[in-house]
Amino acid sequence: MRKIRIGLLAKILIAIALGIVIGLVTPGFLVRICLTFNYIFSQFLGFAVPLIILGFIISAISGVGRSASKMLFLTVLIAYGSTVFAGIVSYLTGAALFPSMITSNAPAEITSTVNKLTPYFTLDIPPLMNVMSALILAFVLGLGIATSEKSLLRGIADEFKDIIEKIITVIIIPLLPIYIFGIFLNMTYEGEVASVISVFIKIILVIFAIHIFILVIQFAIAGIFTKKNPFKLLYNMLPAYFTALGTQSSVATIPVTLKQSVKNGVSESVAGFTVPLCATIHMSGSTLKIVACALAIMIMKGMPYDFSLYLGFIALLGITMVAAPGVPGGAIMAALGVLEAIFGFDPETQALMIALYIAMDSFGTACNVTGDGAIALIINKISHKKV
Repeated sequence: MRKIRIGLLAKILIAIALGIVIGLVTPGFLVRICLTFNYIFSQFLGFAVPLIILGFIISAISGVGRSASKMLFLTVLIAYGSTVFAGIVSYLTGAALFPSMITSNAPAEITSTVNKLTPYFTLDIPPLMNVMSALILAFVLGLGIATSEKSLLRGIADEFKDIIEKIITVIIIPLLPIYIFGIFLNMTYEGEVASVISVFIKIILVIFAIHIFILVIQFAIAGIFTKKNPFKLLYNMLPAYFTALGTQSSVATIPVTLKQSVKNGVSESVAGFTVPLCATIHMSGSTLKIVACALAIMIMKGMPYDFSLYLGFIALLGITMVAAPGVPGGAIMAALGVLEAIFGFDPETQALMIALYIAMDSFGTACNVTGDGAIALIINKISHKKV
């Protein structure tokens, strides 16, 4: 008999539901057992974050340098601009809507009279370096390898990336549902889960509206370049959109994105170059989700969220997203270091970010790959103008 495979999203949702239900009746000692696991896992996650940054960013930057050309530079520039634009739109929308939708410091008010439980024991695993040092080192090494003619370091960087990706897929991702379960078990036990769930629902609805708006804008710009009906162009990309919803993977959707881009009038050569590249570097949907989720959590916790702070965060996040591993939830794992470095997100806040992000993972991926079709149209028009 065939085994029934449960996706990461389903596992996260099951973990949240079980955490809420069991948290209503579980005794304190079981909560403390989960808190002990969560503390150790969060320590390992903190240890792994600088390694994730080094592994993926070094490989990504050095990889871009292998085949530098004007078309490559232009595609990367447009993809980065689209990603940053999506993040800014997400911030402006969230800053306008969330303060009236989310009660600041709600969890703190609810749990102010509750005695918080503690783990039975702790195991500290200090990271080899802090997040900002890892980012700077990754940029320096990546650029150095990209401009070097020697291939030895490039091979080492790629092998190191493979090791880190295996750590994510074999250890971190499988244990995430247990980690999320422990977080929601503890929140339910302490009485703060109701406010968090209500915030989740509101954020998801806003994020869905933002990602539709971003797609319309992307194809409106592509329509102006190509002098074609943008809504027809967007309609032709729907097979790629729905394929991404099911697979939660930009890479797995590449064949469909290629086919639909050619249907929109992109030459096979341009589509063959642009679509696979954008599947790795164009992360507008992922970025808008991370920005909106972070903003909502910061408002909920009463943290400052001025535009200048977020602008720097979005600019750095756009670069980090290029290095996101191609697994479900990979983008948020790559972003944890930036969230910690700029906003000071602690392990519990990072866990909320992971749960909220993965709840919308399919829609972010669908936004990413559908937008790839718009970029392919623009690149195709520009390249034919030069001919």
